[in-house]
Amino acid sequence: MEYTAAAAPFTPAGTVVAIVGDGAADALDALSGIPGVETLALHDDEPALGARRIAASLSPWVVHDADPLIHVAAAWVELYEERSTLGALDVEIETALSRFGAGEAIMPDYYVVLDASSADETWRHWWCGALGYRAPRRVLPVDAPASGTATAIRRLLTSLPSSRPWPDPGTWLPGLAFEIPDRVGVRDTAARPRGAASTG
Repeated sequence: MEYTAAAAPFTPAGTVVAIVGDGAADALDALSGIPGVETLALHDDEPALGARRIAASLSPWVVHDADPLIHVAAAWVELYEERSTLGALDVEIETALSRFGAGEAIMPDYYVVLDASSADETWRHWWCGALGYRAPRRVLPVDAPASGTATAIRRLLTSLPSSRPWPDPGTWLPGLAFEIPDRVGVRDTAARPRGAASTG
C-alpha cells in the first residue's frame, strides 16, 4: 500500500480498493472468489475493526465497502447544500484525523465510485473535486456498462493507473471548508507559475 498515516500501526500488504456508491454490496458479492482478491464487507463494522481486518489481509488486492471519509464527505456535501453547518464539518474532520492518527482508519489506495455520473451534483464535486483533486488517478468512476459493473471492476483491478500517493490527511482535510464546489483546485492552478506542470 502506498499510503500510510503517520502513526498508523497497520500497513496492508496489498492494494486496497474501496467501492463506494449504491450497489457496493452487490459489487463485492460479484467479485467474491476471484483469485488474489479478498472482498471485505466492512460497512457496518466499527472503523477500528475494519482497519484491522484490512491490515490483516495478505491478498494482492483487498476490496471493501468502507469509506474512511464518508462522514466528512457527507458533512461537506450538506454544508454546501445549506443543510448543515461549518461546525458539523469541523467535528467530522477532527474525528477522522483522530482515527487516522490512531491507526483506526486506513485510506484506500483507490476509490471506485459506482455510477458517479448519476450521483447528485454536489456528491460528484466531492468525488471528482474535493477528494479527487488530491490524487486524481486514485478516484475511478465506473458507470455500469452493458457487460455489467462487476466485469468493469474486474478489468479495472488488472490495470489500476499509477499516481502520486494520497497526501497526509492532516495536510488537506482541515481546509475542506474552503474547497467550494466548481472551484476546487482553481486557487492552486492560479498560483502555479506559468509553464509549471501539474502532477497527477
